[in-house]
This record gives sequence, C-alpha cells and structure tokens, in this order.
Amino acid sequence: MTTKTVGEALVDLLEANGVEVVFGIPGVHTVELYRGLAASKIRHVTPRHEQGAGFMADGYARVSGKPGVALVITGPGLTNTITAMAQARQDSIPMLVISGVNRRDSLGHGRGLLHELPDQHGMIKTLALYSHTLLNPDDLPFVVDRAFSVLLSGRPGPVHIEIPTDVMTARIEPKTIRSAAATRPRSDSETLQRAAILCADATRPVIICGGGALTAEAEVRALAEQIGAPVVTTVNARGMLAGSPLRVPASPSLKAVRSLLKEADLVLALGTEMGQTDYDMYADGGFPVLRNLIRTDIDAAQLARGPHAALSILSGAKTATASILAFLPGHAPKDGAARAEVARKAALKELTAKMRAEIAVIDAVYKALPDCTIVGDSTQAVYAGNLYCDAPRQRSWFNSATGYGALGYAPPAAVGAAVADPSRPVVCLVGDGGFQFSLAEIGSAVDVQARVIFLVWNNDGYQEIESYMIDSGVTPEGVRPSAPDFILAAKAYGIEAERLTSVTDLSRALADAGARSGPSLIEIHQVKTSGATA
Repeated sequence: MTTKTVGEALVDLLEANGVEVVFGIPGVHTVELYRGLAASKIRHVTPRHEQGAGFMADGYARVSGKPGVALVITGPGLTNTITAMAQARQDSIPMLVISGVNRRDSLGHGRGLLHELPDQHGMIKTLALYSHTLLNPDDLPFVVDRAFSVLLSGRPGPVHIEIPTDVMTARIEPKTIRSAAATRPRSDSETLQRAAILCADATRPVIICGGGALTAEAEVRALAEQIGAPVVTTVNARGMLAGSPLRVPASPSLKAVRSLLKEADLVLALGTEMGQTDYDMYADGGFPVLRNLIRTDIDAAQLARGPHAALSILSGAKTATASILAFLPGHAPKDGAARAEVARKAALKELTAKMRAEIAVIDAVYKALPDCTIVGDSTQAVYAGNLYCDAPRQRSWFNSATGYGALGYAPPAAVGAAVADPSRPVVCLVGDGGFQFSLAEIGSAVDVQARVIFLVWNNDGYQEIESYMIDSGVTPEGVRPSAPDFILAAKAYGIEAERLTSVTDLSRALADAGARSGPSLIEIHQVKTSGATA
C-alpha cells in the first residue's frame, strides 16, 4: 500500500470532513503540513497575523455554519491565535486550530529551541474543548475524527491538534477516509411532553433565542405562531424571524424587554447561555426572576449554571422545538404580536438619541445592501446595534462586542465571512481604535478579492472608554491614540476609499462599494461627517 506523510494524510482527512478553506501563515514548523495542500481542493488564505487567522476562521464558521480551520506554527503562532480561540469559546463558534510543536524528544526539556514553550499543550488545553498532541503518527485518523466529533456533537468552540515537527514527516498507511459522525443529545419524551403542556397552558409566553437556536428558525417560528409568543433574540441570534410580527430584536438588558419577560407566565430559552453581556450589559443586576423558565441547551454544564429553571432540556434547539411542536395540541394564538410590538417600540424609545442615530446608520446599511452581512468590532455603533438591530436575516449581524469582547476582530472576521459566501457583500463596522489592531488585514482582503466594505466609525480614540472614565469620576488617560489617515491607508493597498461629508451620502457610497468585486473603505467621522451624531 502506498504510504503518505502525516502532513499529506492530514489534508486528506480535512477534505473528507468537508473542509474547503484553511487560514494560516506557513513557517518552518508547519511547512510539512503544507506538502499536500497545493494538490488538494482546499483553498489557503493568508492573513497578516495569526490572530487574524483565528478571527477569519471564526467569521467563516459563523456564515457557513461549518467549522473554521486555522493552521499556525508552534509558539508565537499559537499564542497569537489564543485571543481568537477565546472569542470562539465564549460565542460557541466551531474552530479547529492545527499547530506545530517542536520534535517529540525535546518536549518539556527547555533546551531553548526556536518557538519553544514550557508546555504548549498544557497551556492550550485550559481553553480548547479538546487538545491533543499527536505523538503516534498512526493515531492521526482517530485524533482528527475525535476533533470533528467534538466540534459537531456538543456545544461548539475551539479544538486543537498539535503535531511535532518530526511526526509531520513520518509516513503512514492511509486508513479508510471518512467524515466524523455527530452525536447530539436528545431529551426523553416525557420531559418534552411536559414542556409542551407548559407551553399549551401559558397565557403570556415568551421565547428567547440565542446563537444555539440558529438552526431551528423554522421550528421556532412555527412554535411561536402556534402559542402566540414574542421571540426575543440575543446578539448571536439577531435576524431570526425577520419580518415576523412576533420578533423582538432587542437586548434583554433593556427595561422594555425585561418588562416583557417579567410579565410572562412562561419563558422558553433556546440555545442561550444567558450570560451577562446579553442579559445584564450594564451590570445593574436588574434582570428579573423568570416564572416557569424552560431552558434548552446542548451543554449539560450550561444547564447546571443559573438561572434556575422549572424544566431543563438537554437537547439541541432544533430537535427540542420540533418535539415540543409534535406534542402540542391545537392551539389558538394569543396576543403575542401585540406584546412584541409594544416591546419593540418601548425598547427603541428608551435608547439615547445618539444610539438611535447610530442604529439609523445600521438600518441605512441594510437598506442600501439588503443582502449584506454586517460584521462588527467593539465600537459604539455596534454597541447600539447590539441593544437594538432589526437585521434582515439570521447570520447577517454578528460581532465581538459580547462574550470575550476582543478588539480588532471585525476586519479579519469580515474577510472570513466573505470567503464563506462570496455572493454577498460584507460590511465591516469597525472603530478607529479597533481597526488599528488589525489594519493590515486590508491586505488579506485584497489578496482574495473579498467583497468587504470597511466602514470605519472614527471618533478619534476610544470614546466609549473615555465616556466611562468621565462617568466614573476618573480623569481620562490613554484614550486618544493617534490614527492614520484611513483613506490614504486604503489607497496604499490599492482599494477605493472615501470619507463621507454627510451621513446622507452613505447609501450612495455603499451602493458604489457593493458593486465592486473587491474590497472598499468608507469612513464616517464623528466630527467631519455631518449627521454622524444626533
């Protein structure tokens, strides 16, 4: 039988598991993993920094619904990727990180080898859902199978495989190549029937959807319509039930949404960890105790955490919702649409005039480019959108301003999103501060001719932090980093760019940018662009 190197066999296994793109920067510690890549069907995209590789894999996964794959060197390559892995862990995004590591006989000896860490596997296993060092070359198929099984079966997140440099070149006999099987938990019929009874008896039900409910949109819509339940969507579920009179595209941190939930006699929470960045953004402790909370999650550990639920269902959201529907008797819809409308209007009204102006810009983006995806960074306009954003479809609004909250996420994640779906333009909504974390990824967008429109929200520094310092009685310090001329920076990479004189020019600028086959840049300056603030 013909043998292959571990690097060549790895590429075959990735292909078998549906991998079409890998994001990475080659180095001497991974070059043998590239041996079979050029002859494969897998596309390689080169970021400007390994953190960008991780964020690209994240954006790719969110749009495609498949695991994003990053290929990085040992040592600094992997440590540079950790921030992206942490964001993926917090937001439950499936990501496979494959790294090199120094040869087996050097591990743990501290001999001062290039890119050496004291214990690379020990460091990363505290973050990854699964991390394995491939010491035996023949174990490769089993390790890859387990990695994808972990990615596909439970609550998603980052997994990690590290391959010593001497193992990469070892030759093995290829085994039968097959894709990994997904094994998802399914709750028992009795529990699901109890949930259906509670839903049928409720007179003021509400459904909350998190990112784990994205695959269950059709079932959630059917259930919501049958029981007359408003559907509150967290940031990672924003866009679900777009256009439905039952939708409430507003944060549970807002008083109007909390009031809706407090008055409910049943709350069905699907695929949401109910964490602080969604439910208590201002850390005021004002989220209400929920009556008759039914909580559905694919992760048993998450169900064991608060808040207390009257009924916990260990299951994927799609399976659980479909099963509840099957048990549900004929039901007359209640006043769900009216309650949802009241919550929508009240939520928008309680926001400041500045926030409403920022949300109006987001609305203008979707109006100009209805099929676009907005990928956001931690910036003021995104914070406003996370409080209220009526996105036109699921997976069309996501960002790093919840969960781990990394800066510099949006530019590389937008490239990954554009690679995942080249048919749609991607709008990267990023502040001047966060953009400087990953400004060089403009070059990555140029390399792959990604349809990314970098929409820079320039407020001359970290204004959100500056305002927080002032409100806290702290003299602002370190919040005014100088920025380059983003128009000139974009032109240096050979892409079209303009600074708007008025927000009213945005629709025209977006239409022009959306018609291009590659990247563009548009800057909205808080002072120089009229209409940028209320």
